[in-house]
Amino acid sequence: MSWFVRVPNQRENQNGYLMGFKTGIVGLPNVGKSTLFNALTRTAAAQAANFPFCTIEPNVGEVAVPDVRLQQLAVISRSASVIPARMTFVDIAGLVKGASQGEGLGNRFLASIRECDAIAHVLRCFDDDDVTHVAGRVNPVEDAETVETELMLADLESIEKRRTNLVRKLKGNDKDANLQEKLLLCAQEVLQKGWPARTAVIPDEDRKAWDRLQLLTTKPVLYVCNVDEASAAEGNEFSAQVAEMAANHGAGHVVISAAIEQEMARLEPDEALMFLKEMGLKEAGLDRLIRAGYALLKLQTYFTSGPRETRAWTVPAGTAAPKAAGLIHGDFERGFIRAETIAFTDYIACNGEQGSREKGRMRAEGKAYVVQDGDVIHFLVNT
Repeated sequence: MSWFVRVPNQRENQNGYLMGFKTGIVGLPNVGKSTLFNALTRTAAAQAANFPFCTIEPNVGEVAVPDVRLQQLAVISRSASVIPARMTFVDIAGLVKGASQGEGLGNRFLASIRECDAIAHVLRCFDDDDVTHVAGRVNPVEDAETVETELMLADLESIEKRRTNLVRKLKGNDKDANLQEKLLLCAQEVLQKGWPARTAVIPDEDRKAWDRLQLLTTKPVLYVCNVDEASAAEGNEFSAQVAEMAANHGAGHVVISAAIEQEMARLEPDEALMFLKEMGLKEAGLDRLIRAGYALLKLQTYFTSGPRETRAWTVPAGTAAPKAAGLIHGDFERGFIRAETIAFTDYIACNGEQGSREKGRMRAEGKAYVVQDGDVIHFLVNT
């Protein structure tokens, strides 16, 4: 039996597919991690205090991914509800020098980082005598190097343990063990040269096995420059140093004032917009942070839209239509027949699905089709 799937109602990711991404907020103590987390997630779950280790257990919060296209689609489709994609933030307690050896509860914090898809590395880019810096000075580049060094040392220790555990399987010429040993040696080589594991050159055919190693320094890094309110629009000399470092390391960076984000979190939407204008800002820091995160992880969004609901779905760039269907439900990938697809701009210009059909802007795409950002899709599947 084949049937036309219009608007799914699954909320949970039951099949291991990406439904947003999980970003760990890390950094030295007192750089504004918990303040930023509280503002971004609109909660007070993380205790923000002027002393190290005020965050003991990782705090987890979900936020909606802002996307103006959702509401436009919902209006045309007369949707009863609008469901955005979700982004998960994990507020991880401050790392310090020696964390790889367990200093400052380092082992527990490092384990939390391992579970994340990306790292938002918050760096203090403001002077304030009332806020203690763990090293007694403001130098965001050195702060970044301190945390990166601890992550590299933790990776080296992890590699040594894993290689020891592989000895027996290697003697038996186990295929998977041989591949793992090769990749661990590759990571060890670059780490011993003082470079993070993400700089290693890995063949495409080994990429999945490489990702399964879950090394800390393979995580994509987004440097978050926490600046004073006056520097929120243009940045300052500290954030300029971070921008140069990020460019040299192939990482992303974004300038945010955690203090401003915290203030906005207390306001109603209309008041928040007025506040942004007063501060000379075009958009909230959350929007910039998520957009930078999407670019860092090469993510994009497709939509399902109808009278019941309009929903955003997050997929990696390059995802084929059957895999995108599987995000909704695993059976949709297995029973995929075709995807009836309308580009977002066509959907808007033609005033919805019917107009797009009449003007020939709806396309029937097969299994080889690669989903594009903004596609509005209905899947035809066989169950």
